[in-house]
Amino acid sequence: MKKPALSILTLGAAILVSASLGSAHAATVIKIASMSPLSGSSSDLGLQIRNATELAIKDNKAAFTALGFDVQFVAYDDQADPTTGTANARRIAADSSILAMVGTLNSGVVIPSSEVLAPSHVAIVSPANTNPKVTDRGLANMNRICARDDSQGPAGADFLVSTLKAKKVYVLNDKTPYGQGLADAAEAFMKTKGATIVASEGSEEKSDFSSIINKIKASKADAIYFGGLYGQVGPFSKQLREAGVSIPVMGGDGYDSPDLLSLAGAGAKDIYFTTVAPPLNAVPSARVLANRYKAAYKKDLAGFGIMGYDSAKVVIAGVLNAIKANGNKLPTRTQVETAIRKTNLTSGLLTGTIDFNSIGDRTSSKMYIIQVKDAAGKLDFSTAGTVTVKSSKQ
Repeated sequence: MKKPALSILTLGAAILVSASLGSAHAATVIKIASMSPLSGSSSDLGLQIRNATELAIKDNKAAFTALGFDVQFVAYDDQADPTTGTANARRIAADSSILAMVGTLNSGVVIPSSEVLAPSHVAIVSPANTNPKVTDRGLANMNRICARDDSQGPAGADFLVSTLKAKKVYVLNDKTPYGQGLADAAEAFMKTKGATIVASEGSEEKSDFSSIINKIKASKADAIYFGGLYGQVGPFSKQLREAGVSIPVMGGDGYDSPDLLSLAGAGAKDIYFTTVAPPLNAVPSARVLANRYKAAYKKDLAGFGIMGYDSAKVVIAGVLNAIKANGNKLPTRTQVETAIRKTNLTSGLLTGTIDFNSIGDRTSSKMYIIQVKDAAGKLDFSTAGTVTVKSSKQ
């Protein structure tokens, strides 16, 4: 009777030892976050960033596993709202397993959020934030792979004046750091080209644009520059065309969503915009990702998905480089922050080489001019030009 009891005790000890060893060898969790609007009027763009980040992390999970880490993805919805974004940033800072973040969509969100994250050294790689202030503040944790408004605004303005031959321009903005920064840069450039700015104003209006349209009619403008997002510009353009105004509407990458076409309807014709995010047909290397994206999320991959994927690849490379530099042990957030700023990736990306200057701007980036035009009886996006822009600071 005693012998079986000894066997049971031995077996129990073996189980405890085995469990202890298993626990000791459990993979250390590393989290990479994304933050973008997953609800609200900008969610189409925000979901592109979120989903593409998730795909990039899945694609590179094996590299972390080989080093003994379990990389996990966590997404935050900022609702395109600075207050929500900063609340999310505080949650990210409090979770020590989050080493870096991809995001955001809106400059007005990333500016306060990055300041919240800076003391904790949570590195950010942005696919979309174009306001110059994003990097001009000199935060060590803030980087972006897209061009800036002080490049984007002039590129759109130059196309409006030089290619579309606009002479009298009505300038609008949505009163956000993004929209106002873009419109201000465009306005300043158009003045250097001899164009007359017949009016320049901001509006937070979302539904009834009749008073603005009446002023545009009275101004005899031959073009409009509107710094804003598709959720506002779509209804504006619909009402503009319904009021009989057919002049071109130019803006920035905040228009870059298929929802612009549904919101504007027939009024979308002759909307032009610059975008820091490439159309799919301009990036042949993204076709495989586009098929996987469609299969996973039942929606088409768009420009900010491409930019989100490359931003995530930069974050992943930075974390892996920090791990290796730390003797294959868990790096600190500061080590990851430093590794990401030192990024110089020449392969494996969809949008070409990515390296950062001293303030976190990409040293060379592309910008695309998109036109909404009639294609076989259906309004759709068409690439009207490509511009390469260099960072003004190195």
